[in-house]
Amino acid sequence: MARRAGVSASTVSYVLSGKRTISEATRRRVERAVSELGYHPNAGARALAGRRSHIIALVVPLRADVYVPIMMEIAISVTVSARQHGYDVLLITNDEGPEGVRRVAASGLADGVILMDVELEDERIPALRANSTPAALIGLPDDPRGLSCVDHDFAAAGALCTDHLADLGHREIAFIGYGSGVYDRHAGYAERTVKGFRERAEQRGLRYVHRPCEGTYESTAGVLSRILSDRPGTTGFVVQNEGAIGPLLGLLRASGRTVPEDASVIALCPEQLVEQYAPRLTAVTGPAQELGRVAVDQVLGNIAAAANGQEPDERLVLLSPVLTVSESTGPPPRQVVHR
Repeated sequence: MARRAGVSASTVSYVLSGKRTISEATRRRVERAVSELGYHPNAGARALAGRRSHIIALVVPLRADVYVPIMMEIAISVTVSARQHGYDVLLITNDEGPEGVRRVAASGLADGVILMDVELEDERIPALRANSTPAALIGLPDDPRGLSCVDHDFAAAGALCTDHLADLGHREIAFIGYGSGVYDRHAGYAERTVKGFRERAEQRGLRYVHRPCEGTYESTAGVLSRILSDRPGTTGFVVQNEGAIGPLLGLLRASGRTVPEDASVIALCPEQLVEQYAPRLTAVTGPAQELGRVAVDQVLGNIAAAANGQEPDERLVLLSPVLTVSESTGPPPRQVVHR
């Protein structure tokens, strides 16, 4: 490459590293040679020279109970944002748990780690802290001290759903959530949403019930049957389970309940699902791509802090939910008797 550009090898190194000021004409000759030869810096050599791999490890969920499209949207956002800063992304599945985080940290394979699918008492976090690994979390644990975290404000999202139904006049409402396994492992996004829903329902004086659902047609049918048996006056439904939305709308129609005249349905779901159903969904959504962008900014800031011998940035970013009112919610029917 140096011969192609007509300069010394050290000049090529200075242009690529930016460690010295090089004249504009010389820099252009080197860049032209780089382009013509299709040169890509070797990651191993860069790591030895600068003690950085320019790789971010992204720990992604590998579970049957997660909604894969939204997880992939976040992962793609992380990858695109990282590349804009000259970093590549290494995907690590979370089936390795804390051991996977320890392995990445000890190997020096990645400069920093981004965790997804964070639980309230996440076992991977002590591994990050023990190794002083620069990190960012897409999710919020119970104890976020010393951590950089970004998440949707799920508690606010749950409260927003309750307020919408209460403002319409509904007095008995039900929350159909994810499968029981999600709550058993204390997934932050699920538990915080239910908490916000319950607290606001109590503040507004509403009767409410929360039922986990596996998201299949059969499980949704069973959950709806039990809700209507226990609380026949229920007229408002909040759904935080992408798989249950379609079955719920169909089952309500089959039971003679028209949406929204007889029953209102509000979903917590990705924006792309809102228009896939009839009637069009009233929904609370959040920008998934923004999660990835913020997480990359946070982990890069912590990588720089570690290189300078500084403490990591303790910063929590909660993205505000957005309520879009559409065709699936309305006032409750007048003939409903509340007990």
